[in-house]
Amino acid sequence: MSDLPFTVLQYTVHWLKLTESWLYREILSLPESVTSCVVCERLVDYESYPVPNLRSLMDEPIVTRFPDKVFRRLGFRQHLDYTVRVARESSARILHSHFGHVGWSNIVAAGKARIPHVVSFYGTDASRLPGVDRRWRSRYDELFATARLILCEGPYFANRLVALGCPADKITINPLGVPVSGIHAVSRTVANSEKLKILIAATFLEKKGLPDAIEALGRLKRSGIDFQLTIMGDATPEKRSQNEKERILAALKENGLFGQTRLLGYKPRQVLFEEAYGHHIFLSPSRTSGDGDTEGGAPVTLIEMAATGMPVVSTRHCDIPSRVIDGVTGLLADEGDVGGLFGHLATLARNPDLITSMGGAGRDLVERKFDASKLGLKLAAIYGGIL
Repeated sequence: MSDLPFTVLQYTVHWLKLTESWLYREILSLPESVTSCVVCERLVDYESYPVPNLRSLMDEPIVTRFPDKVFRRLGFRQHLDYTVRVARESSARILHSHFGHVGWSNIVAAGKARIPHVVSFYGTDASRLPGVDRRWRSRYDELFATARLILCEGPYFANRLVALGCPADKITINPLGVPVSGIHAVSRTVANSEKLKILIAATFLEKKGLPDAIEALGRLKRSGIDFQLTIMGDATPEKRSQNEKERILAALKENGLFGQTRLLGYKPRQVLFEEAYGHHIFLSPSRTSGDGDTEGGAPVTLIEMAATGMPVVSTRHCDIPSRVIDGVTGLLADEGDVGGLFGHLATLARNPDLITSMGGAGRDLVERKFDASKLGLKLAAIYGGIL
């Protein structure tokens, strides 16, 4: 590992979407020996995610922006020369591209800057993209041949990358973490007269499995168990997401749950935690979508909710089983198994002591394995190993 301070150029298309706040925490968790210079194409929300060394193409003079945009739109190149310039000006030693398709677009930029290229895959880039557009298979062959290192969240995802053609010795597992010291744990108890409160927080996408969750909750209602449901999240402008929203609303209607469901839409992270402490169970039944989309690793929200001391009901999807230990920190069903989800929810509802014990075990697991400060040191060591 390098003992001297060094700079890493962190490249992402947008800085920063609400649903990608985990990237902000990953960068902030790096030790002082690593300086991150963030380069993006478009600013989305800087006020919520401030970083000291941010360079945005959209803030550059038109004489800088215009050639890069035109040449890329015409297909003459995929990278931005702006990225190469910032790499040189910041004396970056490594280019870290976030998402696989972004890494492919930066192959030439890393070569021109003469620095090693690290690429993190997160989910849809390795699961959905190569299926809906086969050009990405050959593009990823090129990326795997030129990148110095490929990062992913867990062993399931690592095997997926190997199946895509990535050499196993180029893959390093780098889980996403949460700031444990900033999340206080609250033991969940359910009083005899209290309604069970269940929380869902997700973007409205098929892979999130919300219709499965709602159908399971419909069965829970029909079994005579009283509860309140809160859904935090909404659809993106994508048609597939808007279609999923229609399915979710239809499922709520069909199961008679509108009267006991709060639909909050997208909310800041602070509101998510405020809501979390008023709920007993976090429900996150991810599944593989029809177009092949997956979580890749595991939803970071699932880890955050476990850190608050809340048990999780989820599925055996991708790397979720390494984040939720079945029978210890939560309960897992198979993908799409509505009956299994209902059974797990009913078990917790009828055994409130399990809610308390599993919630405590979940917090312990996050402290041991998914503390962002510890994982920041690990990522710094990965960078140092390259240098």
